[in-house]
Amino acid sequence: MEKELIQRLHGEFEEFAYDEKGVEYWLARDLQPLLGYSEWRNFLNAIEKAIESCRSTGEEPLDHFVDVNKMVRIGSGAERKQEDIMLTRYACYLIAQNGDPKKEQIAFAQSYFAMQTRKQELLEERILLEERILLEERILLEERLRARENLISAEMQLSKNLYERGVDSKGFAIVRSKGDSALFGGFDTRAMKRKLGISESRPLADFLPTITISAKQLAAEITHFNVSKKGLFGESEITQEHVKNNEDVRQLLGKSGIKPEKLPAEEDIKKLERKIKSSDKDITKKKLRINKNNSI
Repeated sequence: MEKELIQRLHGEFEEFAYDEKGVEYWLARDLQPLLGYSEWRNFLNAIEKAIESCRSTGEEPLDHFVDVNKMVRIGSGAERKQEDIMLTRYACYLIAQNGDPKKEQIAFAQSYFAMQTRKQELLEERILLEERILLEERILLEERLRARENLISAEMQLSKNLYERGVDSKGFAIVRSKGDSALFGGFDTRAMKRKLGISESRPLADFLPTITISAKQLAAEITHFNVSKKGLFGESEITQEHVKNNEDVRQLLGKSGIKPEKLPAEEDIKKLERKIKSSDKDITKKKLRINKNNSI
């Protein structure tokens, strides 16, 4: 097929494609001459075969072939109803597959709609991949979120307990920072923020990996338990207890070759939440566009 003919046919097929609210379709009356059919009844035979092919693949023909009526002008200037059919890209592809292969237009249409369909398949495959990646990210995020929430709960309980035992909010910050120093091999809370490049105003735990968040939670819960059990009072006694518990947790991690201070910072948990929500919306929009393009 000559290059000029291919370019002309491509332009014509693109020109007669309609798009209504994201729904791509062609009208059979427009498609008829593009596929080289001079008579409507002959073209209807190709459409009937295409409908049967559609049904045999398990697709619902009414999702791809929709009867419509439109008003057309006749010689006297009056208008009359004319039957037509709205066709999805898949319907056009099936018509081309069931058309006369001797016609150059049919040969072109088979390639054109096959390529269009393949593009759609690739888009769907990409969305499936994005969904799988997003699911993996969400599972990891949910684990971090649960660990973070558990740590917040444990530290709130410990803070209340310490307040009743003579330790105010400033004192609790000191207890927690010294506990961090024991857990992170000498790096207190501020030092770990500097080491990981975290803003002073942000909580350290929002950037820690799940294993470290869980380690901090365990140490806080042990301290909370032992403070009550041993009847500890005052910042000094409680700090000693909290440091010991963090050292014990650090030793436990060390048995598995884990040094908390050497683990890299994770993505900001708040930012990750927003990214997951944004990705969800983006994938939903793409899926809606695919569904619209696959049916009328």
